[in-house]
Amino acid sequence: MNLRICLTIVLAIAGVGAAPIHAGQPVTQSGDLVPGFDAPTDRFDYDRQEVMIPMRDGVKLHTVIVRKRGVAAPMPILLSRTPYGAKNQTQAIDSTNGASTLPNLMGPFFDDGYILAFQDIRGRNGSEGDYVLTRPLRGPFNQTNTDESTDAWDTIDWLVKNLPNNNGRVGILGTSYVGLTTLEALIDPHPALRAAVPMYPMVDGWIGDDFYHNGAFRQGYFDWMFSLMADSTGSKDPAWGYYDLYDALLSAGSAEEMARQNGADKLPAWRRIIDNDSYNAYWRDQALEQVLSRVSHKVPVLTVHGLFDQEDNFGGLAAYRALEARDSDNRLNFLVLGPWSHGQSQNEASSLGAIKWGADTGFYFRTHVLKPFLDTNLRDIAPSEPLSPVLAFQTGANEWRRLPSWPSSGTPMRLYLRGHGRLGFSPGTDGEDFAEYVSDPAKPVPYRLRPIRPVYASDSSWSRWLVDDQRFAETRPDVLTFVSDVLDKPVSISGPVSATLFASTTGTDSDWVVKLIDVYPPEVRSQPEMGGYELMVSADIMRGRYRESTEIGKPVKPGAVMPYKVRMPDANHRFLPGHRIMVQVQSSWFPLYDRNPQTFVANIAKAHPADFRAAHQRIYLKGPSESFVEVLAH
Repeated sequence: MNLRICLTIVLAIAGVGAAPIHAGQPVTQSGDLVPGFDAPTDRFDYDRQEVMIPMRDGVKLHTVIVRKRGVAAPMPILLSRTPYGAKNQTQAIDSTNGASTLPNLMGPFFDDGYILAFQDIRGRNGSEGDYVLTRPLRGPFNQTNTDESTDAWDTIDWLVKNLPNNNGRVGILGTSYVGLTTLEALIDPHPALRAAVPMYPMVDGWIGDDFYHNGAFRQGYFDWMFSLMADSTGSKDPAWGYYDLYDALLSAGSAEEMARQNGADKLPAWRRIIDNDSYNAYWRDQALEQVLSRVSHKVPVLTVHGLFDQEDNFGGLAAYRALEARDSDNRLNFLVLGPWSHGQSQNEASSLGAIKWGADTGFYFRTHVLKPFLDTNLRDIAPSEPLSPVLAFQTGANEWRRLPSWPSSGTPMRLYLRGHGRLGFSPGTDGEDFAEYVSDPAKPVPYRLRPIRPVYASDSSWSRWLVDDQRFAETRPDVLTFVSDVLDKPVSISGPVSATLFASTTGTDSDWVVKLIDVYPPEVRSQPEMGGYELMVSADIMRGRYRESTEIGKPVKPGAVMPYKVRMPDANHRFLPGHRIMVQVQSSWFPLYDRNPQTFVANIAKAHPADFRAAHQRIYLKGPSESFVEVLAH
């Protein structure tokens, strides 16, 4: 009898009739899944709905809307338009509490009653239409009548007209690719768009964001490209066949061969990226800093930039400068520079790798900057203190600084590369005329200590590589090192950084990498493991063929001394007394950037094995050809 009762109860729960069952009697089953089943949500403090919003061409975009229950007052809408999956942004965990299901950044806005909308851009995940990687704006490279700007306009128009109890104001925000779509909403803004927060945005894919840096192709970031090119959900990854990405890409030989091995060489997006290897019309047409400089500035914008952004360390400041030029009375354009890797401000951010900031800088930003900015513009809630036009964290000093603009003021200062591996604040008069090394493409300089894991590997530490200790490179014979005397007083820099190398090569093409480094004292009592640490403050690469023109690559004349100007990321740093300043120079940064064969070829991504040759590199150190790094000192 006990067995019979238990079976009856179990089958009743499964939806099977509770008629008496006799031992051995056959039972007909139709399956355990109940069509249309949904768990009850009466205990939840939020409502979640999925809608398909029509665009002007009839395509419908999948949008997830989350709002807190029981909010009586009309509230603003916060919108994010993403290629990474709207559902992924709204179902972090299953919970009866809405804030717990959302990204950390959005929790406080949900708690306050904001209406949150997350949308798949066209062709991605649940949205209709064709996906185009970083879709160009309407024009010569997009001859349809839609782009991300029009889709944002149509989405906002639908939201304010169809969501009950909204106050008619919309804010848009997002990181990286979502920062790109955020900026594109500003090109022809909907009247209801009252605030925008582009965070770590992609802006110029050739100059200094995801695809190239100063002409050098970022092949080590291929898995991100592949995930977006291969299918609509981003669920596919390349099969490397090696634990160490250095080995994988060195064995492939070229970027094109790497793509071929993974079947990506036939994909349209890959062809556009690789076949447009110079800064031609294709890239210039998409360069948002140029587009934004031509449109009227109507919407308050808070741009968020990470000083250690390993993915888009150009875009945020480029967009800010373009918008700042259109903000004559300094009312609409705001900037935050934090000590963050890509997107780190959204979460706990008291440190990055081994570097500690002394406080949770992410929490400070979200609480004292982001929330007041959006509350002011979307709810008319005045902040406790006026927002500063620029809020910048100074690394080294580990302090927030309120500034009137970026950069604010300062004096150009040169750090001269001098003989015997010295770095000085004045030109050198003694020592050798040049320093030299052999750059061998068969043994390229790694961009970090090996083994190097792929970006999306489960044990990847990609997010912190820009603060890696650089001592591993200092000992290589193909890396030149120049170091100052021990500082007896602080040296503060704030703003653009660039290097001018007077150099020669025995090849007909060459890459140049320059790193500005803060060398810690041999012993650090408060944190012993930091003794002698070499922290990169700013670093980047440039492709020598573009020394005269970014649009037309030209061979280098072997043995000729030529100036190469290397654009580097902005810095906001204080070198403390007892520290030293270092500059490292090298000709490869592998496998993040593809190897320059050092033989001029039409397209480096398609170079053949015979094209790769060792070259003797010289950096000149005296007289009118003395190389230097230029910073803005304060």
